Amino acid sequence: MNGWPVHSFQSWDDFLQGQVLLVDKPREWTSFDVVNKVRHLIRRGGGFKKIKVGHAGTLDPLATGVLVLCTGRMTKRIAELSAEDKAYDGHITFGANTDSHDLEMPLIPVGTTEGLQLESLREFAVDFTGEIDQLPPNFSAKKVGGQKAYVAARKGKEIGLSPVRAKVHRFDVTSWEDPTMGFDILCSKGTYIRSFARDMGKVTGCGAHLSALRRTASGAFKLDQCWSIEDFEARISTLPAPVSTPS
Repeated sequence: MNGWPVHSFQSWDDFLQGQVLLVDKPREWTSFDVVNKVRHLIRRGGGFKKIKVGHAGTLDPLATGVLVLCTGRMTKRIAELSAEDKAYDGHITFGANTDSHDLEMPLIPVGTTEGLQLESLREFAVDFTGEIDQLPPNFSAKKVGGQKAYVAARKGKEIGLSPVRAKVHRFDVTSWEDPTMGFDILCSKGTYIRSFARDMGKVTGCGAHLSALRRTASGAFKLDQCWSIEDFEARISTLPAPVSTPS
């Protein structure tokens, strides 16, 4: 599949040699929750003392969709896979902000959505396409002075984040059912979708937050190729028992 060893394992040793696993991340799981679960399942099933597992692009806890994992020797190519463009669809809800720009934090009512229409939202979205400078959310893993921004944000400390360069190939507004806008985005690595919600709230003057997000593609890997955690567990349960305990 695209030259990558995607779900091609036939034995436990294949995980050491290197696999690419495509997981549909569940809502409210962190990306590291998925990594830890998959690592545990492989270690337990294969009798490994240790096995390298990593992901190629973080998803926020409330987001779902394509999470690319690498095992064994394939972890050396995580940076290559992380650099790929990402596609998302989701919803932005207007009329209220949150400190995290999504539903992890309480709603802060801002203004009315009266006057917002599908066409006007599409016009606003045009300004967020192409090469843009984007300010990361305070509640993000972006490091400031060696510390992740969300650590300082949770302590109520002042955060001096700087804008980052991003490329947005496509930002389509797909629906409008007051107060929620549907969207579809194709963007470069490191783009913050929550920042789009914050900034759309600013330009419309009524506040906004990200109310749903699903990654539909990471590079050439699509959502319909992904397995659930349960799918993965069921698949590895059919592998032959290891002949000897690997190291």
